[in-house]
Amino acid sequence: MDDRERQTAEGILFTDMYQITMAQVYYRLGYQDKWVQFDHFFRSYPDYGAHKAGYCINAGLEWLLDWMRSAHFRPEDISYLRSLKSRAGKQMFAEDFLAWLAENGDFSGLSLWAIPEGRVVHPNVPLTVVRGPLAMAQILETALLNQLNHQTLIATKAARIREIGRGQIMLEFGLRRGHGKGANAGARAALIGGADFTSNVGVSAVLGYEPKGTHAHSMVQLFISLGMSELDAFRAYADIYPDDCTLLVDTVNTLESGVPNAIRVFEELRRKGHKPVGVRLDSGDLAYLSIQAARMLDEAGFENVSIVLSNNLDELVIWQIITQITQEAPRYGVDADKLIRRLVYGVGTRLITSWGEPALGGVYKLVAVQERDRWIPAIKISESLSKTPNPGDKRVWRLYDARGKATADLIGLYGEDPRQWETIHLRHPTDHSKSRLLHKDQVQEIEPLLVEVLREGKLVYDLPDIEAMRALRQEDVERLDPGVRRIMYPHIYHVSLTQKLWELKQELIRSTSNAGGVP
Repeated sequence: MDDRERQTAEGILFTDMYQITMAQVYYRLGYQDKWVQFDHFFRSYPDYGAHKAGYCINAGLEWLLDWMRSAHFRPEDISYLRSLKSRAGKQMFAEDFLAWLAENGDFSGLSLWAIPEGRVVHPNVPLTVVRGPLAMAQILETALLNQLNHQTLIATKAARIREIGRGQIMLEFGLRRGHGKGANAGARAALIGGADFTSNVGVSAVLGYEPKGTHAHSMVQLFISLGMSELDAFRAYADIYPDDCTLLVDTVNTLESGVPNAIRVFEELRRKGHKPVGVRLDSGDLAYLSIQAARMLDEAGFENVSIVLSNNLDELVIWQIITQITQEAPRYGVDADKLIRRLVYGVGTRLITSWGEPALGGVYKLVAVQERDRWIPAIKISESLSKTPNPGDKRVWRLYDARGKATADLIGLYGEDPRQWETIHLRHPTDHSKSRLLHKDQVQEIEPLLVEVLREGKLVYDLPDIEAMRALRQEDVERLDPGVRRIMYPHIYHVSLTQKLWELKQELIRSTSNAGGVP
């Protein structure tokens, strides 16, 4: 694929066909410039099979904005659309519509509000609000969902791994197993969610991080095939990288060969004034091998050398490793807490692919239409009440209890401000029997979550760097109730509606159900 083909595949045509066919319908009816509002949100947390998340980490916004600012209908794109035919052999897209796309086909007319990247987010809460002319707001849907859903999914997995790993250094190793170029977005999301570094050199360069890595089994295999030894391979690596030496010790026999040879090389480095970095374990019983490697390294005077673990790690595997080390390390005279603090986690396939939950169910729904300077709420009726979105122009607030812990996200209509209320009535989004009242004395803080990002195509928000996003994530996770942070069977975080929004939703459900047009 040459550069022009790549621009076609990754530019404004990075969308679904139905977005453009709908845009032509809107154009034909004269609705293309009618102002509307869409909400982007997800309906449920990632469910990994054996366990389910209790929160998500928002990610992907900056890369979406970069795409929006450059994407537009080029002459090549218009020519391609002109070539498409209907089943009757007629031109699919009319010339007047194509001319309109050529003149107006970019996102400069859209405004956008969003919850910042790195923030903890929950189901049914608008993460991104898009407002502007209907046709282009519609065409934005696919790219927005593609970029925001994916990065949020990976950032969430990374945050859970970071949490269960007790904050130890975490490396993202997934580029070889990622889904094409999506691995670049995944690496960025992993950094937001909790990875300290990534092995992805290109993304590291773009984002200002040092890429991290060790060496492959193939290096040791090569030396052995040429009549040399594992020790020779280790020495060659150490000679070239004396101050960055981490050795992969499981190619031959971890405890009988790998670790002893690594110790010999580390001793040689120490005599030359260098400090070895670590050993890496990539197979076998990682908990047991960690204990034995730590015992051998400690006896040789390398108590500060890291032990890097890899091989299909995720939050459950790391949890099991830590539990086993806690139970078994004392039997071998190894301090379990010290060992756990020297572990480094190299997480690859199961992070970059969000193992167990391959997609986030994020959606993009029309919630309001402007008519004669008035916003008319819109709603989609579903047989499942949980899939019926919340209508209207809304705002989102996070309520913190007396402990300073997040207790609920409250969705209300524009103009409502719970900070001014003596009593806050929280309604369950779908179950009319569930609600609760909070007096203002029970609430330590009420925080608005949505910030204005684009105003009619112009950036009006200072995009934070990755470190700022990571700080937001850490603060938000620490302010969650411990039950919500659980890896297994987390407590359900409350997402609620204001009484006014609840009543509007019920009214629209009734009126829309009677307006289906079926005689």
